[in-house]
Amino acid sequence: AERLLPLPDVMSFEHAAAFQIAYGTSHVALSYRARLQPGETLLVLGAAGGVGLTAVEIGKLMGARVIACARGADKLAVAQKAGADHLIDSSTANLRDEVMALGGADVVYDPVGGDQFDAAFRASNPEARILTIGFASGGIPKIPANHLLVKNISVLGFYWGGYMNFKPEVIIKSLTELFSWYADGKIIPHISHTLPLEQAADGMELLRSRKSTGKVVITV
Repeated sequence: AERLLPLPDVMSFEHAAAFQIAYGTSHVALSYRARLQPGETLLVLGAAGGVGLTAVEIGKLMGARVIACARGADKLAVAQKAGADHLIDSSTANLRDEVMALGGADVVYDPVGGDQFDAAFRASNPEARILTIGFASGGIPKIPANHLLVKNISVLGFYWGGYMNFKPEVIIKSLTELFSWYADGKIIPHISHTLPLEQAADGMELLRSRKSTGKVVITV
C-alpha cells in the first residue's frame, strides 16, 4: 500500500498505461543517476522509442540542450515535437561526427547499445555520464576502461524496476513529481497506436517491426 500513488484526476487510463515506466525510467536516470544540469548537452539514442521520447521531453524540461538520434525523418519529427534541439538520422549520418560538430555530449541516454553506444562514447566530452538503459539493437557494448580513465567518463547502469526492490522511495518521489508535471500540462505521453485486447499480437508486431513511436497501448 505504501507504494501506491493516486492518478491525477485529469489523467486517462490510456495515458496512465503509457506513463509510469517510460517517464519513470528517464526521470530517475537523468535526475538521480546522471545529475543532468541546465545548459548541458544531452544525447538521446532511440529518441522516438518508448523511453527515448520521454528522455527528450524530460531533458528539455530540465534545461538541457537535447540532441535526438532516431531512424528516419518521421521518427525525428516526433522527437522534434517533444523538444529536441538537434536531430540526427541514425540510418544515414555519422553519429560521432555529427555530435562532435555540435560540441560533444555531456550526458548520453542509451537504450540502444551496439554501434551507437560506441559512436556516442567517442563523442562524449570529458566528465560525461553515459546511461546504459537497454540494448534494443541486440548488441551489448564492450567498454574500453582505459578510455574511461583518459577522458574521465562515467558509465552508469540503470534499471528502473530494481529501485522498487531496494530503494522504492526514489521511485515514489519521482512519480510524485512526474504526476505534478502531467497535471500542469508539462508532459504528455505520446501514444502512436491504441488497440483492443484482441489485437495485442498486432501491437507486438508494431514494436518488432519498429513501426511505432512512443508507446503502444492495449485496452481491455
